[in-house]
Amino acid sequence: MSQVEESIEVGVPVRTTYNQWTQFETFPEFMEGVERVEQRTDTLTHWVTTVNGAKREFDAEITEQIPDERVAWTTVSGEARQAGVVTFHRLDDTTTKVMLQMDFDPEGLAETVGDKLGFVRRQVSGDLKRFKVFIENRGSETGAWRGQV
Repeated sequence: MSQVEESIEVGVPVRTTYNQWTQFETFPEFMEGVERVEQRTDTLTHWVTTVNGAKREFDAEITEQIPDERVAWTTVSGEARQAGVVTFHRLDDTTTKVMLQMDFDPEGLAETVGDKLGFVRRQVSGDLKRFKVFIENRGSETGAWRGQV
């Protein structure tokens, strides 16, 4: 298993940041390589991704979700094996730190080499930067799910 940890500060309140992060179906708008995310139940999402020409589909289960604090997940089926958590930290009334920690299992030689070269870390960092631009440009969330898991 490999690990990646990245964080970013975004210029919107923690509630807005968290609410947007719960809108999984918008992830393709700021996550490179994510073609589609379907919210199938409150705790189950289906992902379609293409990274370096390799198309993958998998299901991820939300294992913990606490409004304005954290969202944790693990894959439960499909080709990708990963687990992680995103935490949200109020820095002040208009600034939030988003911290992402993820464990993943590279599959095959190409993914293993890409992992060793820092591809996944750069991907996550870029996704967080695009999320920052997305939410700061909007200024408000596209929706929210305030349930707890």
